[in-house]
Formats: sequence, C-alpha cells, structure tokens
Amino acid sequence: MRINGRIPSLGIILSLAVLSAACSTTAPAAKGGTNAADGGKDLEPANLVVYSGSGDSPESWNERFGNPLKEKFPQYNIKYIQKQSNLGIKELLTSGETIDIYWDSIGGFASAVLDNGLEFDMTELMKKYNVDFSRMEKTVADSVKQISPDKIYGIPVFNNNMVLYYNKDLFDKFGVPYPKDGMTWNEAIQLGEKLTRSDGKQYVGLSSSQTHMLLMNQLSIPFIDQAKGTPNIFSNEKWRDYFNTVFVGPAKAPGYKEYMKAHKDAIPYRNEFLKDKDLAMFAWLSSIIFVFPEDFSAMNWDVVSLPTFDSLPGVGSQAYPTYFSVTSMSKQRDQAMKVIQYLISDEMQEKLSKKGVMPVSNSDAIKKVYGQESAFKDKNLKSAFYNKFAPIPYKSQYDNLLLTPYAKAVPPVILNGDYNTTFRSTEEDTAKKLADAKK
Repeated sequence: MRINGRIPSLGIILSLAVLSAACSTTAPAAKGGTNAADGGKDLEPANLVVYSGSGDSPESWNERFGNPLKEKFPQYNIKYIQKQSNLGIKELLTSGETIDIYWDSIGGFASAVLDNGLEFDMTELMKKYNVDFSRMEKTVADSVKQISPDKIYGIPVFNNNMVLYYNKDLFDKFGVPYPKDGMTWNEAIQLGEKLTRSDGKQYVGLSSSQTHMLLMNQLSIPFIDQAKGTPNIFSNEKWRDYFNTVFVGPAKAPGYKEYMKAHKDAIPYRNEFLKDKDLAMFAWLSSIIFVFPEDFSAMNWDVVSLPTFDSLPGVGSQAYPTYFSVTSMSKQRDQAMKVIQYLISDEMQEKLSKKGVMPVSNSDAIKKVYGQESAFKDKNLKSAFYNKFAPIPYKSQYDNLLLTPYAKAVPPVILNGDYNTTFRSTEEDTAKKLADAKK
C-alpha cells in the first residue's frame, strides 16, 4: 500500500502483536526441507530466476547462496541474473524475463518492487511455511512493515551495520593506543587528533563513509519529513547535531582541513584508508572487508564497534537488512518460498554467519560463530554486535534520490562552517527533485 506516493511509516500502524500475528510467531522455526503443508512441492522440479538490484557478481551469489541452495534443492534449477549497466530491472522485464525471487537492501528494495509491480503479499505463504519473525533481530523484523503496514512484500535474509576500522601500523608508528569497543564519538575524535599529524607526509586520524553514515545514522533521522513529504536536512535540527559530531568533529584537528583541500575538498575515504594508508580510522560497513578482501589482506588492520553518542550510550548504527521476495509474476511461488524459508533457517543463518555475512537471526549461538570460517577470523569481528541497533526511521522510496545531495553537504559544512546556507540550499534543491520524481 502506498499513500500519496510515500511508504507508510512503521510508527503509524505497527505493533509487535500485529506483526507477530501476521507471521505466526507461535509456529516452530523454519528448518528448510519438506513441509507437509506444501504437499511435497519442494520435491517437484522448478526453474527459478533470481535477480537483485545489488549488482552482486555470480561468484558472490554462488559463494553465499547459490551453492548451498543447489545442495539443498538439487531438483531446482536456480538461475541468478546479475544487474549490469545495460540490464536493469526495467530492461529485464521488458525482455519478457520472469523474475521469481527479487532481493535487494532496504535502500533500494521498496522502489524496485513497488515501481515495477513486483509486490506480492507473502503473508499466507509465511504462515504456510512457519516463517517466524520473532526469531529475527527486532528492528530488522519491524522494518518490513515500512514497505506496507498490512502486507509483507519481503523477508529479511541478511544484515549489515557500521563499525570502525583502524590501521594498526599508524597507531604503532606514532605510539598511540589502539581504539577499543565501546568508545564514544568524543573519545574517538580525541584519539583521531593524535593521529592527525605530519612527518613529511600528512596523516589523518578519523573519517567515515558519509553516504553509509547518513543512511544508517545513529540518531534515526529520516531523510524526508513524513507528514509533509518533503526533504528535511535544513528543517530537522537533528541533522545539524549529527553532522557536527560525526563529520565536523574529527575535522577540527589541525591539518585536517588542509588535507581535504589537497584532496579536492573531499573527506578521506576508501583509497586514503586502503591504498594510500594515510587515514588511521575509518567508519564503514561491517561487510566491506568481503567486498575488498585483497586490499584488507594487504594491510595491518583491526576493527572495533562504531563510536556512540553520549546521549545514546550503547546505540550503534541502524541495521541495513537485505530482503528476499517472491514476486507477483512468479508461477512457482511455493518453490520460491521454500528457497527463502531455507535462507532464514537456523542451518543457513549459521552458514552465512560463519562466512562473515551478518545474520538476521537473534540467536546468540548463530551470532557467536560470525566470521569463524572467513579469511579474517582472527580479527575482532564480534565488534559488529557490540552495540544495539538504532531504530530504523521512516524510509521513503525516494531516499536514494536525496542521499547524494545530503552527502555532498558534508565537505562545505566542514570547510565553511555554514550549516544554514548549505542545508537550506540542499533542502530547496532536493525538494524540486522530489516533486519532479513524484510526478
């Protein structure tokens, strides 16, 4: 259901009781395999097409999902189609291809499914196959109702959040103690000041991926004012507090702004951390080590929990779940649902967790094995679970339209200190884009 082009808010309608009733919380956990309720349909041959807006490679798909699914369901022929520059979802649908399972992260899922008519209410299938949302991390389970308050269009399969990576060699070089789990932003900023220094080469202590930090912000600020349906970077004062702590705070160290000016007015990012190795600490996605494994293998690093706000002790970033859905066009919905049922089973969640794919399960035993079979099992990967997840706020299908402009506001605010002018112009510009998109 969509209201005035917006996705209804979780806070308006959702209660745990409603969610639990919709998802049969009293039923046993899904374990995969044959279910008597389906009449043995999982034993029937099926040709299933899987597509994602993520752009994940076939190798990545097979490593995480394809190979385990082939082993579990040898009678299914599961074809994964990778998104490419000339093969987006619209091109795929125009070609006449049928998509049985669509998956994507919270940032792109709603717009892809709703805008292309792929939404299918999976409530009855979830009851039929005993899918139990109460066994998932709560904010992740709750987030499903943001897409529709009374229908279930996607099921969370894996998760993501933000952590703080650090270059141990730089800390050793300057004799500075390593970061620790449980630091506040003020403590991390003070630590970063000690690393923002020069020995003929300028080093910077602390930075972050601004797009991810904004999307998963700890203050749970929405990108759009839900009541008005308009951008809010200027009108919501929380954005000023957030920018001041996360982005401006680290840049107050002497030499930081000069470093930015020498790097096209950009804040230190991926290459400065992984390639140039002149950034000591970088807040980034917990899963990113598996996206750039060779780069991380080539440096001496470790990881701790994301620093927290003094006003929100123990609260980390928002979760960033990825949903899998049975589409409206699928003719093999039972078989597609069996696939998703298995992906969220304890068996598969444990396999994913061991590989370093953050599970959605709230089982401590499954979280405990996180990353144990990955190339980085000797790192402090458990830090990803150190903080509580921040509540996920109202998410609009237009958030991605606002993300880049909001992120582009970071450098001028740091360099010029003029929040009002930067935020006001950003809000005005994005309001026009949003109005055009709604038309």
